[in-house]
Amino acid sequence: MSESEKGVHEEVSELETKSTTAARLFDIRRIIGGLFTLYGVIVTIAGLTASDADIDKAQGVNINLWTGLGMLVLGLFFLAWLKLRPTAPPVTDEE
Repeated sequence: MSESEKGVHEEVSELETKSTTAARLFDIRRIIGGLFTLYGVIVTIAGLTASDADIDKAQGVNINLWTGLGMLVLGLFFLAWLKLRPTAPPVTDEE
């Protein structure tokens, strides 16, 4: 194998590694889980600080609290799914 072939092979290996890292970083489960968790925290705090007038508007149900808790559960589910079943790296021809 010549020097130029070795250089190309190393460059391809490096690009494959970067591609795998980028695919894992932008996994849709990470984005959905992060957003639902963030919004869940915000809405839960809004539910915990709701006034009696706000609760009366929703016919006695603290809708912000229940919605926030639901969003938190969903967001944490997506993040746990990402942790337990990570994205498999792409298989190359050489392997």
